[in-house]
Amino acid sequence: MPRSNIEVPDSAWFKSSHSGGNETECVEVAFTAAGAAVRDSKWPCNHQLVVQPEAWTGFICAARRGELG
Repeated sequence: MPRSNIEVPDSAWFKSSHSGGNETECVEVAFTAAGAAVRDSKWPCNHQLVVQPEAWTGFICAARRGELG
């Protein structure tokens, strides 16, 4: 996964509803033209990873099937 410095507005980032309201230890995601940008909520100003759309879809499908635990 390439690291990226793409500009993503703060309003585009979201946390999973499964994060339990934890404000300091979450992964945040924003969808961009390049794919899904992923960042650590503890360090929002650091680099984010950009995942190609096909890889993100595969990840979400595997998570829903319970294959990542």
